[in-house]
This record gives sequence, C-alpha cells and structure tokens, in this order.
Amino acid sequence: MTDVVLRPWSAGDLDLLRRNNAPELMEHLGGPESEAKLLARHARYLRGWEDGSSRMFAIVTPEHPEGVGAIGFWPRDEGGRELFEVGWAVQAAFQGRGYARAALAQVIAEAHRVDPARAIAAYPRVDNDPSNALCRRAGFVLEGVEEFEFPKGTWLPSNVWVLPAPAPGTA
Repeated sequence: MTDVVLRPWSAGDLDLLRRNNAPELMEHLGGPESEAKLLARHARYLRGWEDGSSRMFAIVTPEHPEGVGAIGFWPRDEGGRELFEVGWAVQAAFQGRGYARAALAQVIAEAHRVDPARAIAAYPRVDNDPSNALCRRAGFVLEGVEEFEFPKGTWLPSNVWVLPAPAPGTA
C-alpha cells in the first residue's frame, strides 16, 4: 500500500488548505472559496479537534510532509440514521498514485475506532467519476442520488454511498 500518513489538522495547515482550493479540486464543490471562507474552514477544522465535532487530517507522505491533500469525517444525522460523513481532496499533481485510497482506508479505520456502530457515508457529485470510483473500491454501497445544497444556493445531484458499520466483533 502507498506510504501515506494521516496527520491531525494543525494551525500550520492553512497553506495546505489554500493549495486544496484550486479550481480543478473545487469544480464539484461550487468552485474555489474566498480567503475569508478558507480562514473560517481552517478555524472549523481546528475547532473540530478541540471540541470533538470532527476529525480532519492532512494527507502526508515521506516525500511531501507539507501534505498532498486532506481527509476527514464528522457526524451527520440523515433522517434519524446517525452516520459519519467523510470527505477528501488530493491535489491534482498527486492524483492517481493511490494516496486517496490509502487515506480513505485509514480514515475509515479511525472512524470505526471512534464509533464502531456508526456507518460511514460519502456524497460525491454524480459526475465526479474519481470519487465515485474510490467509494466503490472502498466497499461503499450506492444507495441512490440526492440533491444537496453546497455551497449555499447551489443544489446539485450527489450519489449517496454508505459503508455499513462492521458487524460487532469484526471492526
């Protein structure tokens, strides 16, 4: 497997977040965010570790300790079903090397460690072929398509991929 480490998000990761804000990475998320929104997102990622509301990580490799992307998970209530939602981004220059797959496997293991009874969901846009393929390869089950508002004011169809919680004693 690809040599990837997940490092908890830190104050020094603002530049990584800025690099992740590239148009080619944000095309399925409504386009690049303003500096103010990036600063708010960075603060939210840091606060998530402080208050336990989310866990964001920098995806790092020995060759790129500054990070090649980000991945994380946070609780989500989907009509009474409590899940962890997972999201990720790997910078274009580092795509196709297995970094996202390795990072997703690690974040799934961490989410199961945090709450083994919770399923994990991902909501890539219907036309985001690489993220949909990643979900499929990681064992997520396609449950359907829903319209999601992200960013605010933009409604687009997204696939609903769910990785069921492991059976008790198998996590």
